[in-house]
Amino acid sequence: MRLIIYTGKGGTGKTVSACSTAILIAEKGSRTLLLSSDPAHTLADALIRPDLGTEPKEVIPNLQAVQVDPLVEMNKHYSSILSYAASMLHTKGLDETLAYELAMLPGMTQLFSLLMIENVARTKSFDTIVLDMAASGEALRYLFLPKIAGSVGRKLSSLAGVFSGFSKIFQPFAKASGVPEGVLENELELLDRLGRLSKLMVDRDQTTIRLVVNPDTFSIENAKRTFMSASLYGMSVDLVVINKIMPVGSPDPYYSRWAESQRLKVENAKASFYPLPVREVKLYDNELIGVDMLRENGRVLFETSHPAEVLFKGDSYRFHKEGSSFLMNVKVPFTKKDDFDVERYGDQITIKVKNQTGFMINTIPLPAITFNMKLSKAKLVGDELVIIFEDTAYSGKNTKA
Repeated sequence: MRLIIYTGKGGTGKTVSACSTAILIAEKGSRTLLLSSDPAHTLADALIRPDLGTEPKEVIPNLQAVQVDPLVEMNKHYSSILSYAASMLHTKGLDETLAYELAMLPGMTQLFSLLMIENVARTKSFDTIVLDMAASGEALRYLFLPKIAGSVGRKLSSLAGVFSGFSKIFQPFAKASGVPEGVLENELELLDRLGRLSKLMVDRDQTTIRLVVNPDTFSIENAKRTFMSASLYGMSVDLVVINKIMPVGSPDPYYSRWAESQRLKVENAKASFYPLPVREVKLYDNELIGVDMLRENGRVLFETSHPAEVLFKGDSYRFHKEGSSFLMNVKVPFTKKDDFDVERYGDQITIKVKNQTGFMINTIPLPAITFNMKLSKAKLVGDELVIIFEDTAYSGKNTKA
C-alpha cells in the first residue's frame, strides 16, 4: 500500500494538493482513500461534498474520502480507555464535560487518523492513501508518535506489567490502584497497532511526505522545520510543492513587485530543499474547488509523472554520533570549499553560499540534541557539508565554523 502525506501551514493549499493527487491516482485505476485529519474539515469544501463525514464516501470511481473525528474514532475502538481517563479526572472534581475534553490527549486527532491508516494497511482495502495532515508545524511529532508509543509503551507493559500509555498518565488521579481489565486489554491492542503502524511510517518504499508552501518566508521556514524533523525521524520527503505563484510581467507596479519578490523566494526555496524536486503551481484566477478544477491542478502539478510514484529517494540530512561529537551531514548545491560560511544563531545555523551575484543564505533549524553543544567546524565532503558539534556546554553566543 502506498501512503502519501501532505503537510504545511494553514492556507498554503495542502488540502487542494492532496485532493488533486488523490483524484489523479484514482483515475489511473488505484483504489484510493483520501483522508483528512484537519479539524477545519476543508476536504468537504474543496470537493464540494458537504456530506463527507467519518465514514468513507465515494467521490468518483476508485476514490473515497473521509474526515477523521478523533472523538468518534476513540469511542468506536477505545471507549474504555477514554472513559477510564475521564472518570479519574471527574473524581477530582472536574466537570464531566471538561474531563472528557482533557482526556483527549494532545495529538489525539493525528493518532486516530494514523490508526485508520493501519486498519487499511492490515485489511488491504485500498491501494493508496493520501493523507491531508492538520496545519501544524508539530505535525511530524504526531506522525512519529506510533514509533515512540509502540516501542516505549510495549517495554513498559512487558517489563513492569503495569500501566502503559493513557492509563499510566491518568493513574495519579485515581483513588484506587487497580485498572479495569478491559482498559489494559485495549491498551495492549493499541500498542500492537502502533507497532505495526510505525513500520509502515518509516518504510520509504511505501510512505513519503510532501511539503506544501507558498512563496513567503513564514510557510517556507515552517516547512524547513518539518523537513528537518522528518529526516531525524527516518521518514522520507519526496516533493516540495510551491503554490500560489503570481505571474511575472504585470504592468501594475504593485503586482510586479510582488511577483518579483515571490520569484526570489522560489529560487531560495529550491536551494533550501535541495536535492528534493520542487514543483511550482501558479496562482489561479479562481478558487480551486470541485473535482474538475482539482483534476486540472493535479495535471499541472505532476505533468508526465505518476502522482503515486516515489519522486525522490535519498537523505538530504543525515545524523550520527562519533564519541562526544554529533555530526550533521547536509546535501548542498555547491562543490567548492571556499564557497560557503557556516554560522550558528541559537537553535539554527546559517549557511552563506557565494554565487555570481553575491551570497545566498540558507537557515537550517537544528535538532534538539545540539542545543547544549558547540558548533566546532564544517567541512565539505563530496556533495555533503559535514557540520560537527562538540559535547561542550553552549554559551548562547553566536559561533562560526
